[in-house]
Amino acid sequence: MTKQRGAGRGESKQGPGARQHGEGRAESGDGRDEPDAAALLEAEVLRHALRIAAEEASIVVVKSAHSAMIVEGADACAGILDQAGRLVSLSTATNLMHASSLRCSLPAVLADHPLESMREGDVFVMNDCFRGGIHANDLLVFRPVFIAGRVRFFTGTLIHVSDLGGSSAGGIVPGATDVFAEGLQLPPVKIYAEGRPVTDLHRLIALNSRTPERVMGDLQALVAGCHVAARRLETLAAEYGPEALDEGVARYFAGTEQRMREELAKLAPGTYHGAYAIDDDGLDLECSPVVRVAVTVGAPGEAVRLDFSATDDQARGAINAGFSQALTGALYAVRCYVDPTIPMNEGCYAPIDVVFRKGSLLDPRWPAACGGRVVSVTAVCEAVVDALSKARPDRATAASAVIHPYTLARPTGERPWLLLSYEYGGLGARASSDGPSATGSFFLGGRNVVPQVEALEARLPLVFESQSFIPDSGGAGRHRGGLGVETRIRVLEDCELAVRSERVRFAPRGRDGGRDGMAGQQFAVKPDGSTRPLLAKAANQPLFAGETFVLRTSGGGGLGPPEERDPERIASDLAEGFVSAEAGGLR
Repeated sequence: MTKQRGAGRGESKQGPGARQHGEGRAESGDGRDEPDAAALLEAEVLRHALRIAAEEASIVVVKSAHSAMIVEGADACAGILDQAGRLVSLSTATNLMHASSLRCSLPAVLADHPLESMREGDVFVMNDCFRGGIHANDLLVFRPVFIAGRVRFFTGTLIHVSDLGGSSAGGIVPGATDVFAEGLQLPPVKIYAEGRPVTDLHRLIALNSRTPERVMGDLQALVAGCHVAARRLETLAAEYGPEALDEGVARYFAGTEQRMREELAKLAPGTYHGAYAIDDDGLDLECSPVVRVAVTVGAPGEAVRLDFSATDDQARGAINAGFSQALTGALYAVRCYVDPTIPMNEGCYAPIDVVFRKGSLLDPRWPAACGGRVVSVTAVCEAVVDALSKARPDRATAASAVIHPYTLARPTGERPWLLLSYEYGGLGARASSDGPSATGSFFLGGRNVVPQVEALEARLPLVFESQSFIPDSGGAGRHRGGLGVETRIRVLEDCELAVRSERVRFAPRGRDGGRDGMAGQQFAVKPDGSTRPLLAKAANQPLFAGETFVLRTSGGGGLGPPEERDPERIASDLAEGFVSAEAGGLR
């Protein structure tokens, strides 16, 4: 078993007497909370300074990157961690998918490069999914921050670079059966040593990319983001003093942990089971792996335990998830049932114990392919939501669509080009509302990572013919599921398509009598108007000049019996075109 615990690494210990929390409250010896205006103000200023430092780093990465997907889609993540590898702050505009990957990969850096061996100006890079990373194209960069002569913090940045080798341009390799087919593998290595580039490693990375200029530009952007956040930390240390800064971070952890425990105490004690089936792994098309979880809620103050041991074995295809990504999915799903204003730092991990089984979809053995990990991670989310919807029916949620990543590329020739993009479908209906349409499922960043089409058309031989809601795609119910999206892209040159679609075989499930959403699909339209099918999980699929790639994402499941839907909502849906008259307002 692999146990990803918050307690231990995230546990904050307090001495006797008064304890000051991140929200600026002081706890007296008799347990009464006493407001302290000065402490409140100082804690808020520091908390926001740490958050803004991480946010500024992510903005620098986006503004400095060379890949269209990053520049136009703002797909970047930045964080601040302490010397023990605990997450201090995360950029708020980022998708939460990478929170645990920054946190879980830094220990690998520390194992290979002890603190005492680090020097000012050192910068490290890695992508090993078996040591906390994600997959080949997601590069994690860390810089140690020296304060008063020793490493006290790390700044970290992360983006999906345009191409880092593998058998398909852009890093979408659904047919991979091991990590070697997915791209260049990097253990924690120095990319800069005492401020000087490690030239041989730069040359190695460039040689393993079909778009070396973009990849090296993206890597420089990651390093620049780390430098900016490091300078902000150095300024804070000079202003507060090193010890006071450490104490402020500890209080920030403690306040977050307390709020998490208070929120988790609202869950009814018991053990709740959840499960979600995946379409397939892209190779064994008749096999549908299942993610299963047992969520145990104990007495108030006890850790909530999420045990995924019953999840199916690792797959032959690329849908396996490294443990850091699976941990993020589990944590995110739990956060859906607590106050959303709780900050994202180490205190969130402390009250939650997560158990994975080695050799399963969620903690595979080397060298399993892990590039398609989103498929399993979103199944983690669905399984936990399924379980916790039973613990808190007032926040029950039906199943949602997932991200559909794709690449269109001509990787060779005089003018090679590459587009990596995503599309989203509808979220599941909630106990109190309809599901949002065409938005990011779970923690995957939402539509802010979908690039603006004008910029892409100006750079690439593509025409975006349309992007529109799909009527009747949301599952009917007392509350309707969100709608899926149809995207049509005409290619002006012969190129290759790689796509990794999910919930095209099994549509997102309805809940409590609600109907399932509509399944997704993908196909090509020839210039004469006829169509030909495209595989849901496959790379190197040819598209010919003049053809139109059509991607249809699934709709979210409905919640509650459709006959209980408010007639005024049905009339509104008909007027907006969300449902058709043929469906009578209810599909």
